[in-house]
Amino acid sequence: MLCSHTGTGKGMGNFEMEMSQVGFSAHYSSKQDVMMLGAVGAYAWSGTVVHQTGSKVDILPFSAFEGTLQDKNHSSLLGYSVTTLSDGSTEYFVAGAPRSNHSGQVIVYTVNAQKQSAIIDSERGKQIGSYFGSVLCPLDVDRDGVTDLLLVGAPMFMSDLKREEGRVYLFSVTKGILNEQGFLNGPPPTENARFGMAISAVPDLDLDGYNDVVVGAPLEDTGKGVIYIYNGQLKALNKQFSQRIFGSKLDPQLQYFGRSLDSYMDLNDDTLPDISIGTYGKVVQLWSRGVASVSAKASFNPDKINIFNKPCDINGRKLSCFTTNLCFSAAFRPKNPVGPIDISYTLTLDADLHASRVMSRGLFTKTNERFLTEKAKISSASLCRDYQIYIQEAPDFVNSLSLKVEIEQQNADVNPVLDVFSGSAWEFFIPFTKDCGSDDVCVSDLVLSVKTATKASSSAPVLVSANNRELSFEVVVKNKKENAYNTQVLATYSDNLYYSSVSPPTDEVKCTSTQTQAVTCQVGYPVLKQDQEVNFRINFDYNLDQLQNRAEVKFEAKSDGKEEIPADNKVDISIPVRYDAGIVLSRQSNIDFYVADAAVPVVTTVASLDDIGPEFNFTVKVSTSNFPINLVYLTIALPVTTKGGNQLLYITSVDTQTGGAVSCDSSSLVDPLKIGVKSHKVSFSEESLRGMQKLDCKSAKCEYIKCILKDTEVKSDYFVKVKTRIWSGTFISATYQTIELTSTVDVETSDPNLLIIDLKHLPVVVTVSKPGEKGDVPVGVVVGSVIAGLLLLALAVGLLWKFGFFKRKYQQLQREADDDAQSHAHVDEVL
Repeated sequence: MLCSHTGTGKGMGNFEMEMSQVGFSAHYSSKQDVMMLGAVGAYAWSGTVVHQTGSKVDILPFSAFEGTLQDKNHSSLLGYSVTTLSDGSTEYFVAGAPRSNHSGQVIVYTVNAQKQSAIIDSERGKQIGSYFGSVLCPLDVDRDGVTDLLLVGAPMFMSDLKREEGRVYLFSVTKGILNEQGFLNGPPPTENARFGMAISAVPDLDLDGYNDVVVGAPLEDTGKGVIYIYNGQLKALNKQFSQRIFGSKLDPQLQYFGRSLDSYMDLNDDTLPDISIGTYGKVVQLWSRGVASVSAKASFNPDKINIFNKPCDINGRKLSCFTTNLCFSAAFRPKNPVGPIDISYTLTLDADLHASRVMSRGLFTKTNERFLTEKAKISSASLCRDYQIYIQEAPDFVNSLSLKVEIEQQNADVNPVLDVFSGSAWEFFIPFTKDCGSDDVCVSDLVLSVKTATKASSSAPVLVSANNRELSFEVVVKNKKENAYNTQVLATYSDNLYYSSVSPPTDEVKCTSTQTQAVTCQVGYPVLKQDQEVNFRINFDYNLDQLQNRAEVKFEAKSDGKEEIPADNKVDISIPVRYDAGIVLSRQSNIDFYVADAAVPVVTTVASLDDIGPEFNFTVKVSTSNFPINLVYLTIALPVTTKGGNQLLYITSVDTQTGGAVSCDSSSLVDPLKIGVKSHKVSFSEESLRGMQKLDCKSAKCEYIKCILKDTEVKSDYFVKVKTRIWSGTFISATYQTIELTSTVDVETSDPNLLIIDLKHLPVVVTVSKPGEKGDVPVGVVVGSVIAGLLLLALAVGLLWKFGFFKRKYQQLQREADDDAQSHAHVDEVL
């Protein structure tokens, strides 16, 4: 007879139990006296479970699981694994179907007295091909006869990296209902491990009262195999394995170590359960060892540390000290053997090392270190040893000093073994005396005041320059209440500042900068007492690599005690800042004076640059100081024509230094007539320049050369060389005596509100004169003369008035003349 292969789902319609493979898996239920037998090939490899009681056999029909499996392809392989779950009086049957819907399934069911089955619950796998349900292991963790967990193996589960690692899912059990509680897997990275291919419950390996589990990964370690031991706790399982045993370490020739497991017997009569592990062609038996739980206790003499009492002479110094008495003891399971167990222990002082104390406050006299490591044999009787510890200077005398004790087994291969889940580290504390009243709680009231010691305010900007790079603050800290231990002033500052120093040097104030943009100052070490006041100056330097428009410093005073009024512990200062860019402009020209000789004929046909006129060349130098400025803008203005249209300067070239730091946009301005290529006709009009002192961008038309300086370096020079010709025809034809032909250079930074340039404007002047030209009387002279004449006239009139020159005597003289005439007439009449 021909039939298709397993799982194809074709040609299987007539098969029921003919190829069932009854007994593929088996489990005996002592409570119901039922032998469960898996039949994975039944019903065309959908599978089923056969229940046998004595000689009576009950085959669960296809319909019993059909609705749950929903097996369209007839390949679920139900019965690949079988087991039971106990819930006190009720027992539930479980069957695994690792190929159900290709992701696997676990079914929980019951069978009544009439041999009718009922599905209680089912769980499906989460990954196709993982073979979820191929291995089942019930676990009664607390040994009360009730199944607490069901472990379901998915040995072909693949990781996100597509590596076949394997996984074991944990399900809690409540009246046959499964609830997922996470999973177990081997430590990464593992590949082709088949973790979970075998799972076995172990009756309390570590004798803590809880049953444990062994999981096999037979393909791990390149096929040599590894087993993992997980310990139970309460009604759960610790997901961190307590042991990982490599088959290759037992025998390098072993293969597939962990492919099968059994652990229900004590093989050597030592009252401890042992484990049998199947490998390729062999069985390995591992005997369990006793377990030791070690405990530690510590006491101190005196029971508090008084930093003002210094009875110990340590390396020539009087220091505070105390003695610790450290005791170890062990409890063993089982009680025979009783030990001892060899351990090494390490003592560490101030193991936490808070940020406020980067070094330990205490050191062992024996080693002058904060660490001490010794060995000991620990039995059930206490083993005690004394150690002296001395106190060194430290910022924190409020929080208790800690002593951490850590142990480890000297030889892990001997009997007994150290309990990995019992304590292996302890921490003990000794407090400091504080002198803070009966409650031993220090309630201080720190008052912080800060003011700037340099010329700075919150409104007027500070100009930072090479000679003014320091910012200082006067700080005053006062304590108005109980002792303030480990008093500190923390200053956090903006990126444009560096912490520099504290002054004056004193033991009362010590400042350290251990964090970026922060400095911590110890004040009044070790304690700032009531009504004690400390003054100091803290100095900062401006960071010229971080230019910002404000310098900010936030001060906070704090201690290890409680603060009564926190509001007066903080001071925030913000100062506007500007920076002296330190840019200096200078220039050098080839001529400062030019004479326009009227006797020289005006050239109207220009064939060469010499036909235009004399050279006027100048070099602009930009010098930087202490600031590396990203962008500097340079503008050179050249007067090129008068308002009458006569030409003044002709630009022949603009050169910058090599290296690309300086670039100028001048291509359209340089030699626009292409002199030398062909001749050009030019004309000049007689233009009166009388009354003008200079020809600049206000009195003439200018062209502008715009240059950019990028990524300037400190204390460097940058050059721009401009070559021009003076149009002699203009100055020969015009009427004037002397006039200044003025070009200008302007410089600015990319952020003029932040980077200040003292001298931004620089004139470049050449004085032009025309001999023999009659000069006009300047308007100013005329106006001045008129005003002076009027003033002199007014002065003369005033003097004449003062001396009576303008008094009116004419009428009096006329009357006297009339009187004389009458007198002469009377005389004539008489005669």
